[in-house]
Amino acid sequence: MIRTLTIAGAALALSAAGVQAQAPATPPTAPQGGPAEVGLLTGAELSPDCGGLNNLAGRAWCVTAPLGQIGALADAYIADLASKNWLAAGGDENRVVLIKRREAGGCDGMQMVAFYDTTKTAVAELPAYLGFATIPGDVCAARSAAPAAAGTPPQ
Repeated sequence: MIRTLTIAGAALALSAAGVQAQAPATPPTAPQGGPAEVGLLTGAELSPDCGGLNNLAGRAWCVTAPLGQIGALADAYIADLASKNWLAAGGDENRVVLIKRREAGGCDGMQMVAFYDTTKTAVAELPAYLGFATIPGDVCAARSAAPAAAGTPPQ
């Protein structure tokens, strides 16, 4: 059984004030599934297979750190991305949705999800993961209204 974990306060604390971003340990490259602004921060190790969990290999760009450090690492990623104009716009217990305005209008979107393998005992040293993936399309585009029923004049 695979279970995701709660990113401590990240989904609720949409402001990353007071959290110091860690400098990227390596220059950012265009990660598979994630935007180029996501770099490898200090304390994180690249996990190309996303731990073999949640069918994310090849669909997301993942990092790993011990479970006892993953909440702080998630906060550091939120702060680092905020410094690059990504805004935390929502989420839930284990996922943060971020958006960034495009110069030409509209928005790019990405999500960060935290997870670990619950078939193993949850101890501080257990590997946990953060996965980053882009959200396709313009996440700020207005949704068109439902078409009027036939024979009904538009208002």
